[in-house]
Amino acid sequence: MSPHTTPIVDTENDLELTERIIAPDGSRQPNAQLDPYIQDLDAGMLRDLHRDMCVLRRIDNEGVALQRQGQLGLWAPCNGQEASQIGTARALAAQDFVFPSYRETGVMHVRGAQLGDYVRMWRGEEGAAYDPAVLRMAPLQIIIGAQTLHAVGYAMGIRHDGADEVAVTYFGDGATSQGDVNEAMVFASSYRAPVVFVCQNNHWAISEPVGLQSQYPLAGRAPGFGIPSMRVDGNDVVACLAAMRWALDHARSGKGPAYLELVTYRMGPHTTADDPRRYRDETELERWRRRDPIARLEALLGAELTEEHRASVQAEADAAARDMRAACLGMTTRPALAVFDGVYAEPHTGLERQRDEYAAYLASFEEA
Repeated sequence: MSPHTTPIVDTENDLELTERIIAPDGSRQPNAQLDPYIQDLDAGMLRDLHRDMCVLRRIDNEGVALQRQGQLGLWAPCNGQEASQIGTARALAAQDFVFPSYRETGVMHVRGAQLGDYVRMWRGEEGAAYDPAVLRMAPLQIIIGAQTLHAVGYAMGIRHDGADEVAVTYFGDGATSQGDVNEAMVFASSYRAPVVFVCQNNHWAISEPVGLQSQYPLAGRAPGFGIPSMRVDGNDVVACLAAMRWALDHARSGKGPAYLELVTYRMGPHTTADDPRRYRDETELERWRRRDPIARLEALLGAELTEEHRASVQAEADAAARDMRAACLGMTTRPALAVFDGVYAEPHTGLERQRDEYAAYLASFEEA
């Protein structure tokens, strides 16, 4: 796909410059480029995508609630980005390996995360998150853009081994200005690494709007590295599924990396430590509420979305939130001094000194 060359800012018409299959009003739109990748899609599969997105939103809301109640140190909400995450993750093959940022709760859900896996890292418990070998997904990455280098290195190993895998890395619009992301694309293109770059452009890199960071579509950067790209309506779950199938097919067939820019919106804060009311207005937020990805799919499904399905989805979502809360509250936190255990195989005087100093620091709170 040829990149758009028209300068853009955060305008109401931004989504008109994207590939889509479901319009914001729920109507089906033909798309010559994406339609071949969804020939198998039927009403049952659409209902499954709807279920995934609804359960994800409930899990996300519960994560925010747990943080507000002091059970988690932090939470990175993905409200509004359900289509981008569920659509792309459902296109993955079981053997593919994902390198996420810190907001890919939906990708974790699709890859089979247990309910305790969502909160363990944000609670600061031992083990950090989940078993990467089981989920085929690297640990959540807080350092902006670092996971793209890991993904390309893994993909170079895939090519060396001749394996039938693709590495996939997710990052936000803010990360595209990081050197790591650009260096990763240089290596990916040079070595024709089977990797897919997935940029979730949610319009805000914390408090900086994407229009300030780049006056041109982010998908236009990839062709400069020799990487084909596609700019997709990130609130259209079917378009995200189809575009990801295109990208995976390109990478898996030996043609090298591919790049997706999914134009979506972060409805909540950057993390629960952020207050978006300080830098964005309610008019913009309301405009994106009308583009809600779940409501859009519901409009497309129409009568196919039965009351039985809705009740089943609600029950599953409530159960997931309940069990995630129970898993969180049931976790046993190690004593603070246990952070020094297992650092060295043999006794180490420097570590012992640090342990004694930290013990004295903790004791000072008890004395106070």
